[in-house]
Amino acid sequence: MRNFALLDAVYVNPLTDFGFALVFAQDKNKDLLIHFLNAILGREEQITDIEFLPTNQFGYVERERKAVFDIFCKKEKGERFIVEMQRAEQKYFRDRSLFYSAYPILKQAPKGEWDFNLKAVYTIAILDFVLFNEDKDDKYHYLEQVFLTRNRTKTQFTDKLNLIFVELPKFRKKEKDLDTNADRWLYSLKHAKDLASQPDVI
Repeated sequence: MRNFALLDAVYVNPLTDFGFALVFAQDKNKDLLIHFLNAILGREEQITDIEFLPTNQFGYVERERKAVFDIFCKKEKGERFIVEMQRAEQKYFRDRSLFYSAYPILKQAPKGEWDFNLKAVYTIAILDFVLFNEDKDDKYHYLEQVFLTRNRTKTQFTDKLNLIFVELPKFRKKEKDLDTNADRWLYSLKHAKDLASQPDVI
C-alpha cells in the first residue's frame, strides 16, 4: 500500500479536511480509496473501479437544504459510496447519516415509468469520537455496520441502505496485532500524524 508521505519523512494527517481530501479524494489516488473501501466493507465481491461524483448534492427545489459530502463515488454496477470523515462529535450524527444516504437514493429515480429497482448505497463514516455506547460490549467494537432488518426474524429487509461507522477512539490495536487490511488502514489513519518514519504496516 502506498503511504501518506508528502515529502521524505513528512506525513500528512488524513484526519484533517486537507489531508483526507489529499489522500482519498483525488482521481490519481483512487486506488487508495478502492483498497480502503474493500478493506472496510470486507465483501467477497471486490470493487475494481470507481467514478468520482459531485460532492455537492442539491434538493429538487431551491428551498431544500443541500448536502456536501467529503467523497461521493460509484462503482461500475451503479452502487453509490459516500465517505465522510468527522472529527468533532455531533449530537445528531446518526440522523445526518440517514439524511446524506437519502440523496443518492432519491436521485436514482428517473422521470417516467420506473420499477423502483435501486442500486445499493453505502455511507461510510470515519469518526474521531465514540458514537455507540449503549451496550457494555460497545467499547470493544470499533467497526459498526447498520442495516434495515425485520424485527421478528432479525433478517435483512434490504441490502440497498448500508451504514458503516468506524470509531477510531475504540481502535486500540498495536502494530504487532494487525491482522487484516482493515486493521492496517485504521492503524494508519489513527497514527499517521505521529509518524516520523514510514512504518512497516503502511
